[in-house]
Amino acid sequence: MPAQESRPTIHIPGTTSHTLAPRAGLDGREGTLRYLKAGTGAPLVLLHTVRTQAEHFRLLVPLIADHYTVYALDLPGMGHSEIVPGASYDEPAMRAGVERLLTGLDLQDVTLVGESMGAVLALTTAADLPGRVRRVVAVNTYDFRGGIARSGLLARVVVSAVLAPGVGPVIAGVEPRTALRAILQGGLGDKSALRPDYVDELLRVGGRPGYPTVARAVYQALPSLIAARSRYPEVKSPVHLVYGEKDWSRPSDREANRQLLPAAGFTQVPKAGHFIALERPDVLADLLNAAA
Repeated sequence: MPAQESRPTIHIPGTTSHTLAPRAGLDGREGTLRYLKAGTGAPLVLLHTVRTQAEHFRLLVPLIADHYTVYALDLPGMGHSEIVPGASYDEPAMRAGVERLLTGLDLQDVTLVGESMGAVLALTTAADLPGRVRRVVAVNTYDFRGGIARSGLLARVVVSAVLAPGVGPVIAGVEPRTALRAILQGGLGDKSALRPDYVDELLRVGGRPGYPTVARAVYQALPSLIAARSRYPEVKSPVHLVYGEKDWSRPSDREANRQLLPAAGFTQVPKAGHFIALERPDVLADLLNAAA
């Protein structure tokens, strides 16, 4: 990995860490991607949420690694993937990173599992690469107005400040532990599911040179994630939608996606919030293993 190389403080048992180099001829417009790999079987790709990374799936990976070869990707610029100055972090650019993983590793018959932003990318990637994607499990799709600002009052204040002209980049570079913890806990039914060492890892990543610019750009990308809903009817692979009962999405948001994907399976997880992989990984594992 380039000079920006950094290493996580959390290790998921059974995983190995790998990198995927930029494609040739793009003159520095792509960065190196980092991903974790574990298990045996047909490929399954995990795509994380806003402001997180591959370790978001630390509890899920061990539950499914006996049934799948699991690839957990750090999306472009996030986690420990390379930060490229001036790069875009809108939906098409992030989707391009996912597609690089599938095509660069020549993965076939792939199960795509995404949570939040990752769920949108799983669906749009399936629309682009129907020949490679076997199935999509989309968990709490992040494709509605307000987004993470629905976590609570603190989230609304912080996100509004980060997006504000002028002071936004400065605010994005200041991320107190208490604020990050409160915002993430606003996406959980069970607040204890947010482990202190995971918060520490996210804060450490947030201190990488250039990361505040990435974080601000990801928040700014919400309109492109909403616009990506227009791609959902193009998905030919079977889809299963999963929502936490207490997810930030409203019932009307969920029903709108069910209408776009009328053949999709649907599961609502009682008492769970936006980060189901943190608080109810068993539900996702049962759903995935049953279809392995």
